[in-house]
Amino acid sequence: MSRRDFDPATVKPDGRPPAKARLFDGTQPGPYRGSVNGEAIGANVTILTYGNDEIGVGPPLHVHPYDEVFVVQEGRARFFVGDQVIDAEAGETVLGPAGLPHRFENLGPGRLQTVDIHMSPKWIQTNLE
Repeated sequence: MSRRDFDPATVKPDGRPPAKARLFDGTQPGPYRGSVNGEAIGANVTILTYGNDEIGVGPPLHVHPYDEVFVVQEGRARFFVGDQVIDAEAGETVLGPAGLPHRFENLGPGRLQTVDIHMSPKWIQTNLE
């Protein structure tokens, strides 16, 4: 697939160097295996990784002052976003808009693994449960 969405000559580097940070250590237990605040790598997004093997289990109801995008990498999840219920499976994404309480749980069978993209240079959250 050939793409040419913009003219590269119209974009100038902003001076930030490339950066690297460890997102997670797969040998560590628990559903939250790691996160990288965007400010640590000079980016405006924060990345989290979440996974569990227990059907019906997931993060508590919470809210952020920015959008969050969930990428389901493995398994199936049920998302509760505001008054909407959205089922998603590996390869699908779900948006949690800023200010809208949300949570999700593993629908099974098997492991649920997500990458959660917070549209903020740092993770800011208020749990509601």
